[in-house]
Amino acid sequence: MRVDLPYGRGLLAVVVPDGATVIRARHSDPLFDEHAAFLAALREPEGSLPLRERVRRDDRVAIAISDGTRAVPNERIAPWILEELSHVPRERIVILVGTGSHRPNTPAELETMLGRSVLERFEVVNHDAFDPAGLADVGQAPGGITVLVNARWATATFRIATGFIEPHFFAGFSGGPKAVVPGLAGISTIRPLHSARLVGDPNSTWAVREKNPLHRAIRECAALCPAHFLANVTIDAARRVTGVYAGDPGPAHRAGCRAVEREAVFPVPAPFDVVISTNSGFPLDQNLYQTVKGMTAAAEAVRDGGTILMVSECRDGLPAHGQYAKLLSRCKTPAEALAMVEAPGFESDDQWQVQKQALVQKKARVLLHSGLPEAAVRAAMLEPAPDLQAAIDRLAREAGPSARIAVMPDGPYVVPRVVPA
Repeated sequence: MRVDLPYGRGLLAVVVPDGATVIRARHSDPLFDEHAAFLAALREPEGSLPLRERVRRDDRVAIAISDGTRAVPNERIAPWILEELSHVPRERIVILVGTGSHRPNTPAELETMLGRSVLERFEVVNHDAFDPAGLADVGQAPGGITVLVNARWATATFRIATGFIEPHFFAGFSGGPKAVVPGLAGISTIRPLHSARLVGDPNSTWAVREKNPLHRAIRECAALCPAHFLANVTIDAARRVTGVYAGDPGPAHRAGCRAVEREAVFPVPAPFDVVISTNSGFPLDQNLYQTVKGMTAAAEAVRDGGTILMVSECRDGLPAHGQYAKLLSRCKTPAEALAMVEAPGFESDDQWQVQKQALVQKKARVLLHSGLPEAAVRAAMLEPAPDLQAAIDRLAREAGPSARIAVMPDGPYVVPRVVPA
């Protein structure tokens, strides 16, 4: 059976055994007229007056968008929001790129994300979690976390959060409050939210919201400087909009999460011996750090002691920035990595990604087909699979004719859930 796997900006065609299970998200049909549907949602929002009526001409408006690692159709969403804000002078509007702890987006990336027209007409600023001068202290959350957020966001008189809703490997769902925290948060706020205790909690996982302690902590932090209006979308694999969830941030996000859960959770009767997964192609498969999401999704479907084969281009390396690669270099085995992260008092940026990777590898063997040098793959404690088809054939032979094999072309956009019949 032939299956096309997203890889970078293209597809890799592979042949898998005919009995393999293909696990895909059940995306809703794309909206017939995205523009009209988006504007309709802004004008008839959930639990709110229309956006145009909420924003005064003399407001200082901040619009939070996702960074270039996310497949959000910012190039369409941002102009549509600005269209509704045509009564506000341009100089009173700032677009803040919610990088969280990621690197800033380059000018070329920003042009791709937003279009030249938006960049030329409006102020666009990369958030910097590591610059104290650009942060404002907005108080202490109930869990004791001091919340620092982007000062331009904190001082805006009207704040709009955008983004898309998808399953998230430890926050349950993306979108909603994540645009503020961690998107626009200071690093000293991001770190405790990604502590080994919170990330390792069994309920800090895919498609769990109300019982998820990490998601709850994010909501509590974001509530100290919340968005006044939410404009989230759901999308399909081609980045076409399938739904718009706009209005009061709480009800709008909950409605979007319910829709995503219906579409993304894929029940399976038993775990698989081999799971072949992607990181859904560009932009999410830009580096190995992001690829941990696809690994974690595959781990939901694989049996203990089984094998995961990840297909992810990693054109941006591990990447070189941040602490992820440095933390991996300190360990020889996943067990060592897990012990390091879980040690009392240990704290480092990106430890959460190392922790999740190590937890996956505690459960299953992980191979990687990517553009990375084989030495770099091994240094990251993974097995290189330079010849993808040969690796699939070999894993199928090793597993035997009665093996259960799954393929996840959508990677982390689908959540396999073992539900015994």
